[in-house]
Amino acid sequence: MSPERLADYHLLSIITWLPVLGALILIFFFHRERRQAIRIFANVWAILSFLPSLLLLAYDRRLGGIQFIEDVEWIPQIGARYQLGVDGISVVLVLLTTLIGVIAVACSWGFIQERVKEYYVVLLLLQTGIIGVFVSMDMFLFYV
Repeated sequence: MSPERLADYHLLSIITWLPVLGALILIFFFHRERRQAIRIFANVWAILSFLPSLLLLAYDRRLGGIQFIEDVEWIPQIGARYQLGVDGISVVLVLLTTLIGVIAVACSWGFIQERVKEYYVVLLLLQTGIIGVFVSMDMFLFYV
């Protein structure tokens, strides 16, 4: 599938915001004492967050430049737009970020014994922030 077609499915938005959805599910639907269930959910969710990023391998290196572009007017009064896109380097960094997210969740399984829920919530939110840095094309969006 071409990058233009994948952009129609808001692939970058899905990759960026999926970890936030997982964090919200952890916050509202898991009790703090259910540590094992929280660990399993975080592991499964990290893998689910990694899978859509594999579609970025459809990046066409022959064309180069920014691909998978999403561009929506956000705050017109100040000219801010919700613009996402990736270039050749960003594709690799997003893939690495989502892969390292899976590895971080799996490796922390036996080491984090206290505040497990909070740890995984922050880890998922951190992943969203890092991906956002790599895909944002609007300076306002970059800092928000």
